[in-house]
Amino acid sequence: MKATGSVRPSYREYPAPGLACSWTATLPRDAEPFTQRVVPDGCVDLMWSASGILVAGPDTGPIPAVMEPGDAVTAVRFAPGTAPPVLGVPADAIRDGRLPLRDLWGGEADRLAETVGAARDPRAALVAAVRERMRPPDPLVPAVVSGLEDRSVRDVADGLGISERQLRRRSLAAFGYGPKTLQRVLRFQRALRLARAGEPLAGAAFAAGYADQAHFAHEVRALAGEPARNLL
Repeated sequence: MKATGSVRPSYREYPAPGLACSWTATLPRDAEPFTQRVVPDGCVDLMWSASGILVAGPDTGPIPAVMEPGDAVTAVRFAPGTAPPVLGVPADAIRDGRLPLRDLWGGEADRLAETVGAARDPRAALVAAVRERMRPPDPLVPAVVSGLEDRSVRDVADGLGISERQLRRRSLAAFGYGPKTLQRVLRFQRALRLARAGEPLAGAAFAAGYADQAHFAHEVRALAGEPARNLL
C-alpha cells in the first residue's frame, strides 16, 4: 500500500540517549486520512496518542499505518534488541504486532498514558518514563548486530562461542527474528540509508552487501512490497 492522502503528516525525529530516537507525527484536522507504508527496520516503537499507548513491531513485511485528520502521535523507538527488558516480553511475542501496551503492563500502561497526556511536553515525558525502565539487553545483542553486517550466521555463532541453535533462540527473544532474517532486515535498511543519501542503487546494493542490484531489488520487494525506486 502506497502512501495515500494529499497532505502528509508532519513527522520529526529527535535524539534520545539510550534509544534509537523519539519522534512525533501530526496530521492537520482539515486533511484527508493518510496511509503510510511502514517497512521492517528491526526496531520496536511505543506510540502515545489520545487513545492510549500502542506497541509496534518488529515487522517482517510492510504494514499500513493509518492516520486520521487531527491525529497526533508521540513515540519512542527502541534500537534492535533493546525493547524486551522494558516491555517484559520476548520480541518474537510482538512480532508483526500492533497491540495496546495495557495488554503487557495492565493498569500501569493506563497511568503512563495519563501522565504523558497531562505533561507540558508529552515527548519528553514519554522518553523519561521509558528510560527509567531501561535495563541492559541480552549481552549478545551488540555483537550479533555488528557481526551480521559482514559475516555469516555460522561465523557469528562461532565467534560468540555458541551453537547456531542457541544463536537463533536468543535472537528470536531479543530481536523478534532469527539471525538470518535479522541480517536481511539490517542489510535492507543499510542499503536504503545509502540510497537516500544519494548513492546510486547499484552502489548502495554493493556497499550494503548484496550480490548485485537484482538481489537488492528482490529483497526490497520481499520486505517492502514494492520496487526500490517507488519506496525511496
